[in-house]
Amino acid sequence: MNDYEQDLFRYVAEEFAEDYHEGEMPRREFLRRSVLLGGSIAGARVLLASLGVAGVSAAELAHAQTAAPQNEAVRNTYQVDPDDPSIDARDVTYDALGRTNFAYVARPRGVTSAPVVLVIHENRGLQTHIKDVARRVAKAGYIALAPDFVSPAGGTAKFTDTAEISAFIARTSADEHVRHALEAVRVLKAQPGAQAARFGMIGFCWGGGMTWRLATQLPDLKAAVPYYGPSPSFADIPKIKAVVLGVYGALDARITGNAAATEQALVAAGVKHRFLIYPGANHAFHNDTGGSYKRDAAENAWATTLVWLKNSL
Repeated sequence: MNDYEQDLFRYVAEEFAEDYHEGEMPRREFLRRSVLLGGSIAGARVLLASLGVAGVSAAELAHAQTAAPQNEAVRNTYQVDPDDPSIDARDVTYDALGRTNFAYVARPRGVTSAPVVLVIHENRGLQTHIKDVARRVAKAGYIALAPDFVSPAGGTAKFTDTAEISAFIARTSADEHVRHALEAVRVLKAQPGAQAARFGMIGFCWGGGMTWRLATQLPDLKAAVPYYGPSPSFADIPKIKAVVLGVYGALDARITGNAAATEQALVAAGVKHRFLIYPGANHAFHNDTGGSYKRDAAENAWATTLVWLKNSL
């Protein structure tokens, strides 16, 4: 793996380890996920050692493999009804990279022309929360596309075990993710009435990291809003032409701990930006279908995001 791929892989592995150490994930489930990430029992032992988890035997890992998946409980709520009369929203497919790709498109109904926003999901794939975010974007007057980065494996909907989704995303080459994202941008800009020059991007968790990295590769991107995503290489930050709104939870030390250094790099590069760090908020605090949701922080972050997009696009 190159450094970028290592960053993506470690991001997912460390998220699992953090949940385990904080008591949010049972040991057996953590070990099961480590086998999925490591690709084998031997690979899991190497991975666990690198995470500082010692004393795990091959027998314990083999036993963990037989456990039933324990997905995070979700409430399956949404803030914008899929049938909201002010928008049109639907699942779509498109052909690219020699395969069928899945995505979700939402747009304001009755509006012939609008700016465009790419929405990038968390490492659990294209779940109901991200589709709801796309509808919120459409409700605000933009054409939104949320691509499914699990498309090469048949799409998010194919899996009932979210750990398999996370493992697939972590183990897929960085070049493949970037190619997929660039094709998704092409599809977004080709939507009827798309004002392609007024182009923004929002990403969450792993998708926040992708948003950071894509901002270094898309000079026509006008606004980037990474929610609690790992920073790109500081050497690449001068390539960013977009204005960046970085959203963090103060309790999310694994990610937020790098915010100050990232901001210094942005200042040095002359990149217009603003960082929001919410006290009492942890990783994934914006996801209202998960256990880390913090309503006051999420609502303020989203309101600020909409102002940021309006002023930038």
